[in-house]
Amino acid sequence: MITNKMQVEIWSDVMCPFCYIGKRRLEKAIEQLSDKNAIEIIWKSYQLAPGLKTDPSININQYLADHKRMSIEQAMQINDHVSQMASKEGLTFNFDQAIVANTFNAHRLIHFAKSQDKQDLAEEKLFHAYFTEGKNLDDLNTLLTIGEEIGLDTVSLKLVLDSEKYSEEVRADIAEAEKLAVRGVPFFVFDRKYAISGAQESGALLQILEKSIMEWKELNTSNLQVVDVPSCAPDGTCD
Repeated sequence: MITNKMQVEIWSDVMCPFCYIGKRRLEKAIEQLSDKNAIEIIWKSYQLAPGLKTDPSININQYLADHKRMSIEQAMQINDHVSQMASKEGLTFNFDQAIVANTFNAHRLIHFAKSQDKQDLAEEKLFHAYFTEGKNLDDLNTLLTIGEEIGLDTVSLKLVLDSEKYSEEVRADIAEAEKLAVRGVPFFVFDRKYAISGAQESGALLQILEKSIMEWKELNTSNLQVVDVPSCAPDGTCD
């Protein structure tokens, strides 16, 4: 199949800190490519905690401690370490402000944004809203504001969020992740040939990008050799 751009698919959850870090590292890797404009990023939905009930009263450190069966101190140390990793990528994580929320509706917003060619903008805004601004990503007004900020029609977005639209698309992405044996995110798939799991360093991502795009170009470039001889053009002129 001949395509105009090489696809990089990313299974991700907007409450996953390593997904945000991985996004930034991938962007840095792509910037180093001479063929960076030949890359198409496609975000795929994944939920780390699909059964999670949104509860703004729960501290994220408490949630992590309960979920991982560890002390609050251990949870804080882990989050501090992740914040330091994020800082090296130019990101600011405010875990003390993060709101424990189910991300299903946020993923539906992302799919709606995809239909408007604004998927990557939606991902970035949602990550920033959760990790930096401490926004509730399961709150309708918050999602509508984010949609407005990236240029989505808020009337249409509200109709989507008030319905079940794009729910099947979210579930389909998650089901596809299961078929691919995805055990954690971020999970990067390059041209449906290579995959990397986790927030790998930019250098590792660059290597696989270069390999993938070289093979993609070989497949998508015609080997037809043209020899210039006297011929006629569509306008009727001949030389």
